[in-house]
Amino acid sequence: MYTKPAKKLLIMNILDILKSRTDENHTLSQADIAEILQKEYDMSVDRKTIRRNLMDLIECGYNIEYSESIRMVKNRETGEMEESTIMSDFYLEREFTDSELRLLIDSLLFSKHIPQKQCYKMIEKLEHLSSKYFQSKVKHIKTVSGSSGIENKQLFYTIEVIDEAISKNKQVSFHYNSYGIDKKLHLRLNNEGKPRVYIANPYQIVAMNGYYYLICNIDKFDDVANYRLDRISDIEILDIPAKPTKKVKGMENGINLPKHMAEHIYMFSGESAPVKFRMNKGLINDVMDWFGNDIRFTDETDTTVIAHVFVNLRAMRLWAIQYAVNVEILSPQELVENVRQDLRMAAKKYDVS
Repeated sequence: MYTKPAKKLLIMNILDILKSRTDENHTLSQADIAEILQKEYDMSVDRKTIRRNLMDLIECGYNIEYSESIRMVKNRETGEMEESTIMSDFYLEREFTDSELRLLIDSLLFSKHIPQKQCYKMIEKLEHLSSKYFQSKVKHIKTVSGSSGIENKQLFYTIEVIDEAISKNKQVSFHYNSYGIDKKLHLRLNNEGKPRVYIANPYQIVAMNGYYYLICNIDKFDDVANYRLDRISDIEILDIPAKPTKKVKGMENGINLPKHMAEHIYMFSGESAPVKFRMNKGLINDVMDWFGNDIRFTDETDTTVIAHVFVNLRAMRLWAIQYAVNVEILSPQELVENVRQDLRMAAKKYDVS
């Protein structure tokens, strides 16, 4: 048997209308709200009742904006004209602007570490933080062809476990995976052919180049290590206190995150050292993007400048090959020799004399 909605639902229905149909550019009058209530919620409500419920919502802490205007109306009892305050143009003020929501959605779309299905679920949640007018603007994102196709369903669980371990200052154990030619993740194995168990002291989760990384120390070593979270599986918190950072080489004074990220441009583990290289000045924007503001420039000419950075040497070796046409490594000498050897091997593969 059909029954009309209970009156106690009125305030929730009004809030639902404000959430779905209003924003700074789309407002509703009390008459508009009454019409929607009648057509879509089967509730017949007068304007005074709507106004009272709107005021109750405001008293409850909802940021509902409106405009006021004064007009002359006839008093039904005295017949005299008197001033009356008219409230209209109601809308719910959002915690996020549409541009902020769009920025968050774009960040999800451009992310490489979030599986596509989870990405779209999160986008749908973000869409509902605004009105239907915003939702209609971003429908085209449904056609974007996924972030990377990676389907590590353990990713968000891994993040939660690591976050808890860092908060409790505990070690974690996990397996680590690498891709095979079948385009699937496979467990890394130890010398006995069994899945290798990593025991790590976790310190920080960071986002870099579209992926999440764990900055940590592998317990049997004394240096810093970085691991991709989407390649971690079977993570567990151990009831063992994490190693203090002061016992980790390069972290004796704690984590200087901007410095760490600038040094580890590809998030490789290993030694960092001062590096000097000559570069074309047209590359300055790219170099600043890679190394940040701690880079130092000297010996400027019309076309070149020498850059000084402190960086992970493995990463710098790869970076130097990437920019070999416009960059010349000057020091340290070992890095110069390594890059020279890499270029010779590359030249042989392409039969370059």
